Amino acid sequence: MIKGIGHLGLFVKDIDESLNALSKLVEFEKPTIKEAPEMGVKAAVVDINGIGLEFIQDHTGDGGLAQMINEKGDMIHHFCLLTDNIEEDLENLKQRGVEMLDQAPRVGLRGKKIAMSAPSALNGISIELSEP
Repeated sequence: MIKGIGHLGLFVKDIDESLNALSKLVEFEKPTIKEAPEMGVKAAVVDINGIGLEFIQDHTGDGGLAQMINEKGDMIHHFCLLTDNIEEDLENLKQRGVEMLDQAPRVGLRGKKIAMSAPSALNGISIELSEP
């Protein structure tokens, strides 16, 4: 069952620059920037009163993510819905006609099971299902 919103996924050109900009708006503990070269990204999560902002930067310098950001700028890519039964909720979304990029859960950046929808799920914004 879906329990709530876990985080917003933000595609950014430069994580450090984005974190510095955010620090002018709100106070937070500077997160560790996690490198995931196998996924082609670097990521950091900032928690603001229980809602996460997941900053994701292309690690390759010229991958599809970098090209998208160069064209459109920093952007909200997805929002994450927390679920206590990802397999069941994934099947429910598919039955409701939501186009899913992941047909089965996989392990995400934070080591939890996730499943991503196509951007068409919310008129250009992807939905991520994730274990808490």
